[in-house]
Amino acid sequence: MDIVYIKGLKVETVIGIYDWEREIRQTVCLDIKMATDIQQAAASEDIDSTLNYKTVSDRLISFIETSEFLLVETMAEEIAQIILDEFGVRWLKLKLGKPGAVPMAQDVGVIIERGERF
Repeated sequence: MDIVYIKGLKVETVIGIYDWEREIRQTVCLDIKMATDIQQAAASEDIDSTLNYKTVSDRLISFIETSEFLLVETMAEEIAQIILDEFGVRWLKLKLGKPGAVPMAQDVGVIIERGERF
């Protein structure tokens, strides 16, 4: 199993359960590891033969910027489903952080794994 990853993807969105959070945009930060096989791409040097992290990033940015969620848990599940369904990824590990949500903490959030490792 090979891993294509995206680390520190920051996107502004509406996220939170409090009324004041529904009126502002906050930053969420994503770290994503996605299982794939890079051998064909490595042999051919053809970007269409691999999981393109730029394409995945652009899709997630577009989705997150236009979405509104109460919970980071819900957002994480939706993001994972997009990656699994639209990009043919069989396994992923996603860390979704909401920096600044707890004043004394650098970051808070969830880490989920979905799919099966191969």
